Amino acid sequence: MRQKPTVLARAIVATSRLFRVEELQLRFTNGVERTYERLVGTGSGYGAVMVVALIDDQHALLVEEYCAGTDDYQLSLPKGLIEPGEDVLVAANRELKEEAGYGAHQLEYLTELSLSPGYMTQKIQVVLARDLYPKRLPGDEPEPMRVERVNLRELSALVRHAQFSEGRALAALYLARDLLVQRGVLVL
Repeated sequence: MRQKPTVLARAIVATSRLFRVEELQLRFTNGVERTYERLVGTGSGYGAVMVVALIDDQHALLVEEYCAGTDDYQLSLPKGLIEPGEDVLVAANRELKEEAGYGAHQLEYLTELSLSPGYMTQKIQVVLARDLYPKRLPGDEPEPMRVERVNLRELSALVRHAQFSEGRALAALYLARDLLVQRGVLVL
């Protein structure tokens, strides 16, 4: 395993309500020194969760919401912050109820994904939700979210959808699909 660079200095160079920009002065093992910047949380976060919610053995739910980063409406998986002291699976079920109007009787932790490891410290926990039932909880979204279905057998078509661009959601869908194929639940 490679030895990580030595941190010579670190400083917060910008702060907002949600993020801090941290500057790192690094020295690599070969003596090269570089300055990196990364986006870090404000220190009050407890992580985030993303839910692959299966309405049946071949369809997952997507929600449409306004995304300020791309300045348009995008389709993605239900997701949100984990509350202080909240278990990942409990948070997944809560977010599913708030954003898609469903709860799940079966929840399974799949993996953790980074958002952009070269520039961000944030990670998201991916949960598979099955055996859904209608249940809506009030959430913090400014407007109701439209819910769509995506066929797990047609994920390559989703990449071409004008309103779908989130790589971590696509990775989570492929992970869930491959798991269902391994278990013999889904046949491609």
